[in-house]
Amino acid sequence: MNIQGRAWKFGDDVNTDEIVPARYLNTSDPHTLAEHCMEDADKTFVAKVRKGDLIVAGKNFGCGSSREHAPVAIRYAGVGAVIVPDSAIDELKKYRAIYLGAIGHPEVKPGILETGILLKLRFALDQYINLRPVKLYPGVQSPLRDKKPEDIDFVVVRENTEDLYAGIGGFLKKGTPDEVAIQEMIYTRKGVERCIRYAYELARSRPRKKLTFCGKTNVLTYVHDLWQRVFEEVGGEYPDVQRDYAHVDAICMWMIKNPDWFDVIVTSNMFGDIITDLGAMIQGGMGIAAGGNINPSGTSMFEPIGGSAPKYTGKNVINPLAAICAGGMMLEFLGEREAARAVEAAVMKVVAGKLKSLAAGKMGYGTSEVGDMVAALVRG
Repeated sequence: MNIQGRAWKFGDDVNTDEIVPARYLNTSDPHTLAEHCMEDADKTFVAKVRKGDLIVAGKNFGCGSSREHAPVAIRYAGVGAVIVPDSAIDELKKYRAIYLGAIGHPEVKPGILETGILLKLRFALDQYINLRPVKLYPGVQSPLRDKKPEDIDFVVVRENTEDLYAGIGGFLKKGTPDEVAIQEMIYTRKGVERCIRYAYELARSRPRKKLTFCGKTNVLTYVHDLWQRVFEEVGGEYPDVQRDYAHVDAICMWMIKNPDWFDVIVTSNMFGDIITDLGAMIQGGMGIAAGGNINPSGTSMFEPIGGSAPKYTGKNVINPLAAICAGGMMLEFLGEREAARAVEAAVMKVVAGKLKSLAAGKMGYGTSEVGDMVAALVRG
């Protein structure tokens, strides 16, 4: 990836109080925050920066209290990107879990954030499982007529480090009428087997003990032949787990018509990317959908699966529940099961008796109020 622009370099340990001094935290106006961006690190920064400039960050840039003001201030000051050193990955490897907020901005070219942050972290930290619970809570209205919480309660296990996302491909005669573009779907026996084995273990731990492989064996006759063979071979070690198969197009159809058929679905990276967004919709929308990027023996990362919704910046209308549910998943992963259950129970109470809708601006409460309600219930 090539990123060009004039760069401003900062040293190590620039914390959020230097990016946005605490005295300005009573404002949510992005332009006001931008006026004071980096004021305590470099008083002339805002006067010098031009749109599209870069920040070359040292170690621990943005450390300190987790505030949404800092990235907003940097963005509205005109900075096109913050470049962090590869040593940041080594720092992250020291921790069991990362709690990632929603990222994205319409002025950032598609692919920059995805490849430079999300995919880079997933690959570098070998987060080979993308885990997506699809669960309809009581009081949440699904777009599927007459479907109840007992009808929508399954988990998608998506392979997370191979497939088309490996970035193998290229162009021939780019920009001409004879242009050719190639992107290869790459899978390894190791990558497929560890994902399928994780899914079997998860299915075994759930009451229904059912695992469905979602593929397209009639068309992807090489990669999904590998998947099908491994699915059957590993399944022999789990005689207590019921297993079945469906093409991805049929999976989409049955997720709408009969979502109660599913318990655990295991699938490839591209198909998982698609069906998990469908799953988010039938459970009530992106405002409640959380996911985990899992390395069972390393560093995992948890996040709301939606984007950053920049059009709502500073308006206090975004639904925070997806981010809160991601935190609950992280607690479960860290072995803090009682805390995880407390978070989920609090979210369930809020959606059942408090909110008018899960959509941004239609909840009947602001973002901070919804967060405060969940926190109060967790505290008891």
